[in-house]
Amino acid sequence: MNVIFRDNALSELYETKTTKDSKYKKLCKNKKLVDGYIRAVSTMMSVESTKDLMPLSFLHYEKLKYQQDEPRSSVRLVNGMIERLIFKETDDGIEVELIEIDSTHYGNKK
Repeated sequence: MNVIFRDNALSELYETKTTKDSKYKKLCKNKKLVDGYIRAVSTMMSVESTKDLMPLSFLHYEKLKYQQDEPRSSVRLVNGMIERLIFKETDDGIEVELIEIDSTHYGNKK
């Protein structure tokens, strides 16, 4: 599947395992998250459609609810961690938008 990066920092992170963008600076320090991000994007590139992501339990692929304007989907970067990759499904493939680092997702109240 074709993967388009909407943010240059995400493309740089995928290609070099690091980025100078302050938004993802904290993420770059965690090797596990960076490796999970690269694995998730590589997996998305290797499948024919997002339907092929569903059986891959380590990704926890889901269509996000309550997205009025543009429906989005997400995959988990690392099992047991809350960080996930948000993307928009298009006719051409996938547009990777951002990595969400939200400690309250799924009721995690740490």
